[in-house]
Amino acid sequence: MVWHINLLLVFPLLFNFFNRSSAAPVTYNVLSLGAKPDGKTDSTKSFVSAWTAACGSEQPATIYVPPGRYLLQKAYFNGKCKNNAITFHIDGTLVAPSDYNILGNVGNWILFEGVTGVSIRGGILDGQGTGLWACKASGRNCPSGATTLSFSNSNNIVVSGLTSLNSQMFHIVVNGCHNVKLQGIKVLASGSSPNTDGIHVQLSSGVTILNSKISTGDDCVSIGAGTTDLWIENVACGPGHGISIGSLGKDLQEPGVQNVTVKAVTFKGTQNGVRIKTWGRPSSGFVSGVLFQHVIMVNVQNPVVIDQNYCPGNINCPGQVSGVKIRDVTYRDIHGTSATPVAMKFDCSKTNPCSGITLEDVKLTYQNQPAAASCANAGGTTSGLVVPTSCL
Repeated sequence: MVWHINLLLVFPLLFNFFNRSSAAPVTYNVLSLGAKPDGKTDSTKSFVSAWTAACGSEQPATIYVPPGRYLLQKAYFNGKCKNNAITFHIDGTLVAPSDYNILGNVGNWILFEGVTGVSIRGGILDGQGTGLWACKASGRNCPSGATTLSFSNSNNIVVSGLTSLNSQMFHIVVNGCHNVKLQGIKVLASGSSPNTDGIHVQLSSGVTILNSKISTGDDCVSIGAGTTDLWIENVACGPGHGISIGSLGKDLQEPGVQNVTVKAVTFKGTQNGVRIKTWGRPSSGFVSGVLFQHVIMVNVQNPVVIDQNYCPGNINCPGQVSGVKIRDVTYRDIHGTSATPVAMKFDCSKTNPCSGITLEDVKLTYQNQPAAASCANAGGTTSGLVVPTSCL
């Protein structure tokens, strides 16, 4: 029998086969690159080697971290890479040095700089920050501490199922980034841990924070200058200082914050609930287009607060007024209990009063009685049931 092969049919098949095989993802296991899962052997070089290989690959690449504890010193992962699909798949725990002085003044423990298309799936990041917190509490001269995980000047980032434990300072920072999705994040630190913001966003657009639980000693989420199109949904906060826009207006020239949605959030035993905070001094900054919706407060000291007279230590701001303009902020379906008599406080700038504040269906009580409200230089409207009675 003679086979007649139609080359016109075969060549496209061969071409597709080689094309597909050349695009097959590659995996780099940190164990095979020398990492030791004993929590004591420095594995930094192995992780950096895995990153160098993944970043240099033209195919999508996965860096796999098997179960175990991996000691990492300062680990910086830089772009620009040859592919835009690198995944860190972490089944283990990355551990910072127990001596806080090693990372105390470097700024960041794990930093991604100038990368595109990086995903982190799973894993625990143990910042071992308790020693530094104790140092700060003692009043001794201590280093400021390192942020556990930072993304700087990066795009198309996804972090899912990650736990950040006992960070020296901020847990997760998103700085100068576009299109970042953080979901299923757990942040765990003592309620007395200083400067341990859960997630901090600044100079970034298109950031989404979903389905996360944050327990820490500072803001659960802090929103810095230059943040636009931020979406926060289904987050549990407590202990902590709440979700804060600010502090803003520290600098005379500063980009604004706009288009922020905070939705379906629960605050339990926190210092604040939803807060906007600005320094009491001149600034070009602004806040506009903010929606706080479907929020539950459980024994929160300051459930709803705008503070435009922030002046820590009364240094560089007494006698001045905030230049930050706050407008178009909506509080919709806010319910729960205040731990203090004043549940709603709008302390706005004398020269730049808050405008366009909207209260819809708000019910906040203190010891089973209607809570009180306090207003200064604030204007807006109410609809539906609003308790405490509006002072706008």
